[in-house]
Amino acid sequence: MARILEKVERRLGEKLFLKGSRCVGPKCAAVRRAYPPGLHGKKSGRRRRAGSEFGQLLREKQKLRFLYGLDDRKIKRYSREAAFGRGVFTENLLALLERRLDNVIFRLGFAESRRIARQAVSHGHTTVNEKTITIPSYQVRSGDRVAIKEASLSSGHFADLEARLKKYEPPRWISLDKNKKIGTIAAMPGLNDTAVNVDITKVKEFYSR
Repeated sequence: MARILEKVERRLGEKLFLKGSRCVGPKCAAVRRAYPPGLHGKKSGRRRRAGSEFGQLLREKQKLRFLYGLDDRKIKRYSREAAFGRGVFTENLLALLERRLDNVIFRLGFAESRRIARQAVSHGHTTVNEKTITIPSYQVRSGDRVAIKEASLSSGHFADLEARLKKYEPPRWISLDKNKKIGTIAAMPGLNDTAVNVDITKVKEFYSR
């Protein structure tokens, strides 16, 4: 899985932080081998051609898909829901993705990557309003309290959590009690709260073809 994630970042040509803290330092594959994977990847050098219009749309959709760890079917479903919802498509889509429980666990700093956060939720380590939720796609709401079970803090998922939280600050739409390991959804995530390096308008164009 680790090598697959590294190849994804190299193919797309930028860091998506799919492997947590490893992506921050020099060990990141996108830094060590800054060229596409494959037999001719190194020969093509560091420059990547802009590609066709379809290729650009596909690239942004793929970036979003891998960033949140979702398959095409789910991204398409979220895009359809965002298109029919009130307001702007871009904000609607990002809000749906950000409000997923696995993403909230990641945004709270309880997990180093969304993949690890998804495992933590699926394995029953997390609660919403003191109820165990094992569905990674669960949509949180304003006022919800998200926490790690006290009995789960000794799990390998949270081995260095105490140290990581000391220097971590969550996005402004989530408040975090670092001592109690409880996060509260203070507001719905806005476009400026997500720090997602994806052109969402191209994702909309991709599914509007």
